[in-house]
Amino acid sequence: MKIIKISQIPRTSTDSPLFTGGPVTRQDLIGADSSKFFNMAIVHFSPGSRNKFHVHSSDQVLLVTEGVGIVATEAEQRTVTVGDVIHVQAGEKHWHGATKTSTFSHITVTQVNSKTEQLEP
Repeated sequence: MKIIKISQIPRTSTDSPLFTGGPVTRQDLIGADSSKFFNMAIVHFSPGSRNKFHVHSSDQVLLVTEGVGIVATEAEQRTVTVGDVIHVQAGEKHWHGATKTSTFSHITVTQVNSKTEQLEP
């Protein structure tokens, strides 16, 4: 058993072309070195920041922990808030991020070795 204190995990910048609109940080909670089955991290979006359309090779679960965000597919765009759980199926084209006026944080869970493919420049 391992107990993780989120307050003791530093936020690291996600300097990646997948993100746009402002700073995004990440706290890696459980990775491939700790689990054979899943990765888990908290992603923090500044107001107006988001990721670009992308797909994952595994299902993804998002649990909203702070602020107000947007989760979108090609067919719909939904506003989400603290306590909402989003299930994105493997291969589903989507993006998620903060509204223009709020920060937004979520816990993300994917399978170990899941690949992310960015679909917009």
